[in-house]
This record gives sequence, structure tokens and C-alpha cells, in this order.
Amino acid sequence: MRQVAILGIGQTKIDEHWDKSLREIGGDAAFAAMQDAGMEKVDSLYVGNMLSSMVSGQNQLGTFFSDWIGLWKQEAVKIEAACGSGAAAFRSALMAVASGDVDSALVVGVEKMTDKAGRDVTAALATAADADYEVEQGISFVGINALVMRRYMHEFGWKHEDFAPFSINAHANAMHNPYARLHEKITAEKFERSSMVATPINLLDASPTGDGAAAAIIVPAEKVMRKPRILVSASAAATDTIAVHSRKDPMFLQAAYLSSRRAYEMGGVIPKDIDVFELHDAFSIMAALSLEASGFAERGQGVRLGLDNEISPQGRVPVCTRGGLKARGHPVGATGMYQIVEVVQQLRGECGKTQVEGAKIGMAQNIGGSGATILTHILKKDD
Repeated sequence: MRQVAILGIGQTKIDEHWDKSLREIGGDAAFAAMQDAGMEKVDSLYVGNMLSSMVSGQNQLGTFFSDWIGLWKQEAVKIEAACGSGAAAFRSALMAVASGDVDSALVVGVEKMTDKAGRDVTAALATAADADYEVEQGISFVGINALVMRRYMHEFGWKHEDFAPFSINAHANAMHNPYARLHEKITAEKFERSSMVATPINLLDASPTGDGAAAAIIVPAEKVMRKPRILVSASAAATDTIAVHSRKDPMFLQAAYLSSRRAYEMGGVIPKDIDVFELHDAFSIMAALSLEASGFAERGQGVRLGLDNEISPQGRVPVCTRGGLKARGHPVGATGMYQIVEVVQQLRGECGKTQVEGAKIGMAQNIGGSGATILTHILKKDD
């Protein structure tokens, strides 16, 4: 297998883009990545997306975007893995380039979520859960996470206010990210006063959806002349049961544990080597569970990292340095590619006031469903 590097990146601001179509949003990110890479053509196109058929009424996204971008005749496919679709598309592209099947690939994670009413989008998001044993019983996606959070608080003795640092950190970092949806600092007091969504999850525990796209171009590492080179050091994926109640331990992300361990082994690193971690904080409980399953905290102690200020860009385990899902926004099928782009920005030293000093190794972890599909990627800076 060949060593692969990320040559170019691009992204759009996450927002309610009433004036732009699905193809325009995805195209903007793709063109930005191609311009950054200095390329006009690639050998293949991989599109990560979850909701296009249900919200935009459009399938066949591979051809849809290759036509718009002008990549006729090349291979082009859509990859779907719920909220993990972006990272799944990236992994598919990575395998194609690493194997030698193609010499370049463009990956676009894209989602347009504002073309339908909120109730319709909520129903579409619920398709990431078990249709027979969860959705059919009337529980929403946020409801599933609320049950997990309530049990976690009961088992380990945490209070709701103990989760506030995850949201405070995300919002503080998003202030310096022009592509983030929410540019508003929050306090612990505001966190606690926020409207309840599904007890104990309130509005400031949950990430906002939106329209957005992020993209990257990957090529064999030997073809990259620009410095620093950003190498894809590891890529791993794992699954768990789709229904949370079917798991031996619903408070442990087994797929995160497996995919991170495989990625560490492949990349020749351990958790303390990771300089920046873009985790999947769709809800604050998922931030704690991801930190624990990925080896940054003991079971039941992920919350402690936030309380001890270990997760800021100056902390021991910097997370969500560009706002995370919580404040950058969560256009579900695009999120995994936003994470990849943001790690690249950190390793290039392009993050301004949220730059992690001396960052050389970054990790991105994208989750589909309530921990059912989890993909972990490790990137390394090569000077």
C-alpha cells in the first residue's frame, strides 16, 4: 500500500443557505480544495452524504457532482454511513489511492438540511437508529442520547452542569473560525439556563444542524512537493449494534475503542502522542464517551478533562479546536470531512488564535448513529 497525503482542502461556512442549492454548496467546497491543491482534474470522486434523497430529493450524488464540477468520465460514487458518511467517503478514497487503483481522489462531504421543515429533518435523522426497535417505538435521536446521558450521570455521579466545559470550549473556539455557524461565547450560567430538549440534554448540549460542505484531495505522498506534507498515517473503522439497547454496555463506545486502537497501531502512536483531537460532539455526552473509549480518560472520567481545562487549545487533550459539531455546526454527512479539514489546518499551522502550538499529529473521529459506525483517522505533519 502506498503512503497517501492530503494535497488540498476546502470548505464552506455552515449556515442556512437558502440562496444555494445542494450542488452549489458541494461544488464550492470541491473547487476550493482543487484550487488549494493546484489541480483541475482528479481520477475519482467520493461524496459523503446522508440525507440528500430524503431532504433534497436527489440521489446519484457521484454523477450529480461530477457533472457540476466538470469531472466527466471518472469514477464517482456516494458513500452513506449516517453521520459518519464524510469519514466513510474519505476512507474509501484513501483505499483507492493507497492501493494504486487511482492516483488522485477528491472527497466531498456535503449536506443541505434546511430545505425541509424541522420535523421532517428530525424524522430523516432518525433513520440512523434501529427502525424496528427504536424509531418505531417513538423515540427520537436526541432521546436516545438523553437516555445514555441520564444513565451515565447516575452510574458515575456527575451532574448536568459538569458537562458545560465541553460546550463552553467549543463556542470559544468557534469564535475564531469564519466557517463556523455559531459565533457566540457562552458561560456555565447560560448553559444551565438553556431550554430543555430531552432531559437531561438541553439546547446547549446539542449541536446545530445546517447546510455545508468540506472537501479534500488526496494523492500518493511522493507527488506532494509543498511543505509541510500532511500524511494520512492511519485509517480504521468499526461498528457496534445499531440499537443502543442491544449493547453489553450502552455507556461505552465499543466501535470508538476498536477503531482508535487499530488506528494507533497502524500509525505507531499512543493517545498521549495526539496533539489535537477533533471528536464527534453531536451531544456533550458523546464528547465524554469518545474521550474515554479512545484512551484519553478512564471509564466515567471523560467529564473530568473538561472540568480541569484539559481540552482547550492549550490543554493536554485539545478537542474541537475549530468549534466542533457543537458550535462549528453539524451538517451530518459533511461533518467527517470538516473534521479532516480542521486537522489539516492545525498541522499546517493555519488556525490563528486556536492553533495548538507545535501540533504534529492529529486525530479525527466521526460517528454514525448512536455509536453504531465509528471511523478514526490519524494525520501526521511531515516537514
